[in-house]
Amino acid sequence: MFKGLGDMGKMMKAAQEMQGKMAQLQEDMASITVTGEAGAGLVKATATAKGELTALDIDPSIFSEDDKEVVEDLILAAIKDAQSKATQRAQEEMAKLTEGMGLPPGMKLPF
Repeated sequence: MFKGLGDMGKMMKAAQEMQGKMAQLQEDMASITVTGEAGAGLVKATATAKGELTALDIDPSIFSEDDKEVVEDLILAAIKDAQSKATQRAQEEMAKLTEGMGLPPGMKLPF
């Protein structure tokens, strides 16, 4: 009569394990970094896999008053590249986590 309770217990245990792995992945994402570039590496932006910008590196050769708009565009492009790479890396890490859990590929979890 209570045969289903064992299955429920397994599901609850699996859910708790998944919750723990998700929490660990959230922590890991804060330490995984990616670097976006623009202008053939003249401007580099570094961000965490969570998308938080952590560093900006600008080659001094691009500093000229005449090139102000170009420099601004390169900075924005590098930041956008870093954010794009951060999103991609976060998705890759999430796929690794869900791979062995029988969840459908591409399933969006709260991140």
